[in-house]
Amino acid sequence: MDLKRFFARSTDEPAPVDPLLHSTPRPVRRRTSLISLAAILALVGALSAAYYFAMRPATLKIAVGPQAGDDLRLIQALAQVFSRERNIVRMRPIVTDGPLASAAALKSGATDLAVIRGDLPVPRNARSVAVLHKNVAVLWAPGKPAGKRKKAAGVSAITQLLGKRVGVIGRTEANAGLLRVILQQYGVDPAKVESVQLAVADVADAVKNSKVDAFLAAGPLNSKVISEALAATAHSGKEPVFLGIDSSEALAANHPSYESASIPAGAFGGAPARPDNDVKTISFSHYIVAREGVSDASIASFTEQLFTARQTVMTENPLAARIETPDTDKDAVIPVQAGAAAYVDGEERSFLDRYSDLIWFSLMGLSATGSLGAWFASYLRKDERNTNISQRDRLLDMLAAARRCDAPDELDAMQTEADSILRDALNCYENGAIDSAALTAFSIALEQFHNAVVDRKMLLAAIPPAPPVRPARPQAV
Repeated sequence: MDLKRFFARSTDEPAPVDPLLHSTPRPVRRRTSLISLAAILALVGALSAAYYFAMRPATLKIAVGPQAGDDLRLIQALAQVFSRERNIVRMRPIVTDGPLASAAALKSGATDLAVIRGDLPVPRNARSVAVLHKNVAVLWAPGKPAGKRKKAAGVSAITQLLGKRVGVIGRTEANAGLLRVILQQYGVDPAKVESVQLAVADVADAVKNSKVDAFLAAGPLNSKVISEALAATAHSGKEPVFLGIDSSEALAANHPSYESASIPAGAFGGAPARPDNDVKTISFSHYIVAREGVSDASIASFTEQLFTARQTVMTENPLAARIETPDTDKDAVIPVQAGAAAYVDGEERSFLDRYSDLIWFSLMGLSATGSLGAWFASYLRKDERNTNISQRDRLLDMLAAARRCDAPDELDAMQTEADSILRDALNCYENGAIDSAALTAFSIALEQFHNAVVDRKMLLAAIPPAPPVRPARPQAV
């Protein structure tokens, strides 16, 4: 049966209907629409927030010092590259007094990363990310004056430093500890060797006025500080005499934070070449370490960005060429950070590997949310379904009443009410309160009701009107 045909026959003035049996579903439909819209907006907001927090750049604070030191300049250059290339991990340098202060900041949890010296106490919560550079220990003494053939009396070996004064170049006091380690290896009592902290600018005056008998400096082989200190020694009229640490292997065995190394001839330039032959020495590393607990994914991304940016920074800062991968062995001096190890070993997890669990649980959550939303929407449409059932029962009652009705006006009123019931049934179907099967049942009931009304009207029209009843005449008494 064509439902539109019934809907088209609705009258302009519907007959009054029992409010208990007929109620408009518009308020319920509006409430359902608003709740559905709110749920959709909440879901979109949650997904947007999750995407924002997953993809926003992570800023890692890194402690480095001292001020105007080589390490700080290198870290600042790397931080600028990270920011300029809009990497997902950024660096914010925190300037400290030196590696010891940086280590303390990492230990206290004030920073996420730190640049520390491997020969100083390493915090227990430190995990190595990269070797920023390796420093070599350089010992020398002022030699013979330029132009003289005989060597001037002076220091030519480490064992001769007993009772002497050694100028330790640099602002950090850590190099004084390095001097003590070297002296102890050669059986020289450090208490009987006076150490004087000097700046590069003080070297020339110290040589001219014989304020010190030897110098100690530590830094990379391309260190500008060491080259300038050696040049200042030579310009003072005395060519540097390098003091080799021939027991470097034994020293490294006794102190795992040091390694045996060699200074190649001509490493510090000059004429004649400084040194003129290879010199044995020891080295130690400056590390970039991460605080235990920092995200492995962030450190893996940081490590990848670090070695990518190294190529860009080394043109302006040659020290960047010294950046190396950390030791991933289990017996490393500083345990490697898991994210850095994954990058070094080529086991870095992809986006899907990293967030597969999150994606899986999100899909499960969305499915559960959809099911819950469907149940809730169904619960909200319960009143519509109950009203629809009442209207269907009312329609069946009207079907029975139409077959017994003797007044055409009452049949018209019931037809008008049936049209209203049809309108509500179509609204319930559009809102999802009833399915197509229930609508088909309504269609059958409406067709039966229409046929009953038509048949009853035809029957009433075929019955001739009853003759008028005349009043009886009174009988005569």
